[in-house]
Amino acid sequence: MILAAASDGPLDLGLLVLRVVFGLFLAAHGVRKITSGIGNTAGFFASIGMRWPATQAVIAAVTEIGAGLLFAAGLLSPLAAAGVLGVMSVAAFTHRKNGFFIFMPGQGWEYTASIAATAAAVGVAGSGRWSLDHALGIHADDWGGEWAPAVITLALGLGAAVLQLATSYRPATPDTSQ
Repeated sequence: MILAAASDGPLDLGLLVLRVVFGLFLAAHGVRKITSGIGNTAGFFASIGMRWPATQAVIAAVTEIGAGLLFAAGLLSPLAAAGVLGVMSVAAFTHRKNGFFIFMPGQGWEYTASIAATAAAVGVAGSGRWSLDHALGIHADDWGGEWAPAVITLALGLGAAVLQLATSYRPATPDTSQ
């Protein structure tokens, strides 16, 4: 873990707050997708151009819940951060035409990009000493060196987002024949 040399204190508290808030909020968002009816989420996904909206709604909900809880706990942090980064990067990209601000009609992309950036930063830097990774002796830099957490987080998260968008995002094209 890159931050393993940092002493207990403000940095670890800051990382804990970021992880818990963003992780639990994202997990709650995933639960909401299910409890409000996965069909509603699938309908929204279809409206924005996702090719397999029912399947993608389930995958998004499960990813938000699973990655959100792991992120909050600081467990397998680069993998958890990659899940958050991936799902939020897809959300930011698919909302880009609605403008920057989330309060714009159709919801803008700034909120989802903020969550993605938070996940990327924590995944790259490490989850801190106040995490399950630290408590269990899991050090992501043991997985391939000092840069392993960054590579895992960014390559896996952004790679998954690009793959999903390339294979399954087909927004409607405006009819210009009139």
